[in-house]
Amino acid sequence: MPNAVRARVRAVPEPPPPSPPLRSSVDADAVAVLHRAAAVLMDDLPELTDRLLTVLREQEPAYRAALEADPSGIWQEAHRSLRHNVGSLLRPRESRDAARRCSWRIGAERAEQGLPLDALLHAFRLGGALVWRGLVEEAARRDPDDVRLLVHVAADVWNFVDEHCTLVADAYRQVERQLAWRRENRLRLMTTALLDGTTRIADLPDVAAALELPEHGRYAVVSVAAAHPAAHTGTPLLSVPPGMRAHWHAGADAEHAIVHLGESEPADLVDRVTAPVGARVGISRAVEGLASVGDARRLSETALRACPEAGGTVLLDEHLPAALLVSAPALGAALVHRVLGPLLSLDPGDRDLLLDTVCVWLDSDGSAQRAATRLYCHRNTVLNRLRRFEQLTGRSLTRPADVVDTSLALTARRLLGD
Repeated sequence: MPNAVRARVRAVPEPPPPSPPLRSSVDADAVAVLHRAAAVLMDDLPELTDRLLTVLREQEPAYRAALEADPSGIWQEAHRSLRHNVGSLLRPRESRDAARRCSWRIGAERAEQGLPLDALLHAFRLGGALVWRGLVEEAARRDPDDVRLLVHVAADVWNFVDEHCTLVADAYRQVERQLAWRRENRLRLMTTALLDGTTRIADLPDVAAALELPEHGRYAVVSVAAAHPAAHTGTPLLSVPPGMRAHWHAGADAEHAIVHLGESEPADLVDRVTAPVGARVGISRAVEGLASVGDARRLSETALRACPEAGGTVLLDEHLPAALLVSAPALGAALVHRVLGPLLSLDPGDRDLLLDTVCVWLDSDGSAQRAATRLYCHRNTVLNRLRRFEQLTGRSLTRPADVVDTSLALTARRLLGD
């Protein structure tokens, strides 16, 4: 995990309460043999610790690297664990809780340091095997017949090893979840600040490393507002072409993708949006560098406001007049009132007929014939409606300035309402 996004678990959680220990039926002689052998191991703990580290260095690559980085720390950890665990064989009631806390803390700390869980469990099992071998060797050295008695407590010893492996794994996974949550939360906060434009310049290198995006490069932001949020089933909303990379962030009203464009253009994203039916999509212009992502997000939301209510995709560069209107809604509303005001008092059916005819005529590049075909009426009918529009509004559809005003007013009415 990169240092830029590694979080630190400051408070190591506590282990769960112990379950009643599993004890086999053994006689006092077997217990006495176990205690005598364990007492000898306790006196030879430094040597036992050295033997364990030698085995770890030979058999576990992850610990080999850890030993090179922190030999003293690993030795102390192994010694402490062996001391608690061998002590539990001698005084199970007095030492069990301390041994459990020791194993739990090792699992939590190693999760924080990024040591693989498989390596950690392997180390605990190697330690258990080394302790058992030491018990058998000591029993055989004292009296070969004691080995037969020691076999009767083998189940207890290995139940103890299994219990502590479970503790280690539970602690490791709990801390791993905390680290993942903190990392994800940190990424969310970084992305939010980037989209809001509040990221400090000094923090940009760390943000770039955390998001795996270049600090310097060309970016666009894609904003997606679903008509029905539940309709989004987790399918990626955007399929980026080679050379691009998208980092998604869920906002309050829309989802935003910070897109590293590479050598591509925002227009290349239009056909790659796979938003749900009815969703509105806004695509910003290209901006330079992560520091400008906040500007791109505002541009994408402007494009989003220029989307039809029924849904669709708006590339800002192709809808700049509409973007201007939604950026200044008060001025857009004033334009609607000034140009179309005389029509707004008409019967709704009559008003909409005139406005729809003018819209279709404009979309037909001023051709009455093509507009008539689209409206399923005669060309003269279109011309009559256009003349009536001119009479009511005082605008001439042959004067370029009036055509511009009319076109903008119709767009503002569609986007902003009456």
